Amino acid sequence: MDPVNRPAGQLALENEPDGRATLRARQTPRSERRKIGKGLRKRVARSSLGDWTPPPNRRDPVDQVNTAHEGRLDWLVPIRVGRMVASPYGFLRGTAGLMAEDMAQLPSTGITPVICGDAHVGNFGFYGSPERELVIDLNDFDEAHPGPWEWDLRRLAASIWVAGRQNGLTEAQCETATTSCVSAYRLHLAKLSERPLFDRSFDRVDLDGLTDHVTDPGLLAEIRRAAERARRRTSDHAVPRFTVEDHGRRQLVENPPLTTRLTPQDTDFLLEGLDEYLETLAPHWRRVVSGYNVIDVAHRVVGVGSVALRAYVALCEGSIPDDVIFLQLKQARRSVVAPFVHGDSAWHDHQGRRVAEYQQALQTVSDPLLGWCTVDDRQYYVRQFRNMKGSVDLNNIDAAALTDYVAICGRLLAKGHARTSGASLISGYLGTSDTVDTALTRFARLYADQTERDHDALCRAVSAGTIAAEPGI
Repeated sequence: MDPVNRPAGQLALENEPDGRATLRARQTPRSERRKIGKGLRKRVARSSLGDWTPPPNRRDPVDQVNTAHEGRLDWLVPIRVGRMVASPYGFLRGTAGLMAEDMAQLPSTGITPVICGDAHVGNFGFYGSPERELVIDLNDFDEAHPGPWEWDLRRLAASIWVAGRQNGLTEAQCETATTSCVSAYRLHLAKLSERPLFDRSFDRVDLDGLTDHVTDPGLLAEIRRAAERARRRTSDHAVPRFTVEDHGRRQLVENPPLTTRLTPQDTDFLLEGLDEYLETLAPHWRRVVSGYNVIDVAHRVVGVGSVALRAYVALCEGSIPDDVIFLQLKQARRSVVAPFVHGDSAWHDHQGRRVAEYQQALQTVSDPLLGWCTVDDRQYYVRQFRNMKGSVDLNNIDAAALTDYVAICGRLLAKGHARTSGASLISGYLGTSDTVDTALTRFARLYADQTERDHDALCRAVSAGTIAAEPGI
């Protein structure tokens, strides 16, 4: 079969991402995998990664947005649209499915590690490790799935250009930042591909390691501010903001339409799901979480792409009133990547489990309370609602700082891919020159133009009244 169109897994010669590999399987030598990767350049020239021309049969972006709304909560869809029309970057964040459709039209190397599926620059950030240390990594996995590595890198590169324009950067500054990211990905992947598979699984960036990689003083200052904000995003700090006492009982604060109460029936379904969730945790954390009682639940809107999917917050209290944790349940649907790498086959019997397990595959350390459950026949993943999560505010940094920061994002993406499958293949394909850096920088500019055209089409549809939007919520 032609490697350009080879389905997921066929070129993943290291550990298979779906767990099918066994210790008895003969592993292909690393040097041979690099040669295979290098050989793929004959089928997919590295310079061709820079090409983007919308195909004649490309779906109307507004139609794609409407399709993505199928099965969502109708009354929240206008909020999602409002967040997408706010800016081209907001549009990009909400259209991972549209970009997956576009990428599926392009030649692919056929190397398929586990990918994030939504690797834009805003999906990297801080969170707390199980040891309560602040680390930085990819932090959104709703679309995670085995797929072409270049899809992640294309999306990340394009998002840098879109975000750069939004922040007033020149085209030359956008180019410098994007090249910095792709180059960092290539160089770090090459480094990791030389290391033992077991050893590379521990590669991580904590706060101290992050500042070691930063040269720009403005970025260093913003990182410190973001880290301080993240440290305060814990369950105990969330109590005054998200709860109120009513007749001696703590409740979640209602704030329609973003936070709304549930019917008694929906509450019962949610509590049943949380009982099921406990069984997906490691034994120690199962015992810990079992020591809490759920005292209130609510629906809470989050993000851009996730808006109008079902998402709940559960307030849990321990044996004393000050001992609380907040759990978040987010509806998980089939990854937008899946239809283009597996057709109609059903690889995953539980989408919440898919999200949780691929998050653990891509992150070096993950939330110890990460699990999954089913609520009223819908599938969810569960995590801490307040886990020291935070991010660098891209609006507060200049061109030099952005160039520094996105290099860190490139390193982190390379680390995630190298943890799963195909590092030697990808490194062999990328090589040691800047050919791919130049190509994907060119693609980023072209796709940023496409994103702005698509965003404009959505804005026109909103103005014409063909799709409803509630901006500013």
